[in-house]
Amino acid sequence: MTLSLQPKEALLNDANPHLINFYTWLKKGLRSRITMKNEERMFYEHRKRFNALIHAKKSHTREAASLFYYLNRTGYNGLCRFNSTGEFNVPFGRYKTISYVSNFLDYRKVVGCWEFTSGDFLRLELSDTDFVYADPPYDVEFTTYARGGFTWDDQVRTAEWLVQHSGPVILVNQATSRIKTLYRRLGFRLRYLDAPRRISSSGDRTPAREVFATRNIKL
Repeated sequence: MTLSLQPKEALLNDANPHLINFYTWLKKGLRSRITMKNEERMFYEHRKRFNALIHAKKSHTREAASLFYYLNRTGYNGLCRFNSTGEFNVPFGRYKTISYVSNFLDYRKVVGCWEFTSGDFLRLELSDTDFVYADPPYDVEFTTYARGGFTWDDQVRTAEWLVQHSGPVILVNQATSRIKTLYRRLGFRLRYLDAPRRISSSGDRTPAREVFATRNIKL
């Protein structure tokens, strides 16, 4: 969404610090120096090294960013999942071929003026007119996208926080019954669409029904 809009300035925040570290290195002009192949043995060696960097408090490094990219490209069904100790625990994928990128310099031109942070969204400082696009994890059983997960209470906190913002807001989620009830109760305007499912814990690629909730926007 943000890449499509290509704003001159943007603040991107995510609960997953490893994703933000990857984006931070994109901003610096990431060139990966690790070997990347669609091989099971290499995948588990790289996963072990990535988790060792996490435990050594070196998950902010270029190597960690490169490994994170490789693991997400090569892991099962595009999942990003961490256990209770903060380790990446997605198994090897089953792709026939994978195209890898090692030189990300072109992205620096796009994200050079953007700011990347990782933390609770309540800590973000917004101006009254800021446009906010919020894409919390789907309201589904899988919640371990980042260490600590994303609970139903977090879903509620997100929606209630956005209601207080006076600027334009777009909020998307899977159209579960309780998500639709929550967003209607808070006064969001709801639309629905069938979104392609590129990431799935079960391998199901059936389009997911999404809710497109807006506030302070004329469409």
